[in-house]
Amino acid sequence: MTHKAKILGTDGNEMQTSKVRLSFPHLFEKYEKSGKYQATLIFDKDDKTLLAVMKKAIEASKQIGKTSKWGGKIPGSIDSPIHDGDTQEYDGYEDSYYVTAKSNSKPKVTDADGDEIFDQEDIYPGCYVRAVIKFLPYDNSGKGVCCILERIQKLEDGEPLGGNGSSDFDDDEDDDEDLGL
Repeated sequence: MTHKAKILGTDGNEMQTSKVRLSFPHLFEKYEKSGKYQATLIFDKDDKTLLAVMKKAIEASKQIGKTSKWGGKIPGSIDSPIHDGDTQEYDGYEDSYYVTAKSNSKPKVTDADGDEIFDQEDIYPGCYVRAVIKFLPYDNSGKGVCCILERIQKLEDGEPLGGNGSSDFDDDEDDDEDLGL
């Protein structure tokens, strides 16, 4: 099944992603450092459709901010929620963009069939998801657009991120000689 990125709602600043990779999920308990639920969504730089839909939602957020936050005009330089993964040294970020979506309230987390996931072991860094996110303007320590996490749906398993090496042991007894044992 193909999952396409698309704009949701009437304001134009809410969207559903296509299939993205999950990183740093804090979906069942708030992340200690931010005090929010959050997740980072990684997507290929080649996913032009997702990038276009995301930019369209961000532009809609800027128009909302023009009247609600920024006194009638869009600032010349604002912080973007889209970041270049090539600037990170984390596994899985190369040749990608990423956004970190946060929420004050616990997001709904479901499996591919739409059934709610309650076990946080089932959704992990490296699995593939789609998300409903919303972009909102802000004007506090700077002016910009932030990304709000509304829902996450796990689509499929993936290679875990975070340097998890093999936990398999080789029980071949002939190797003892190589170690001088």
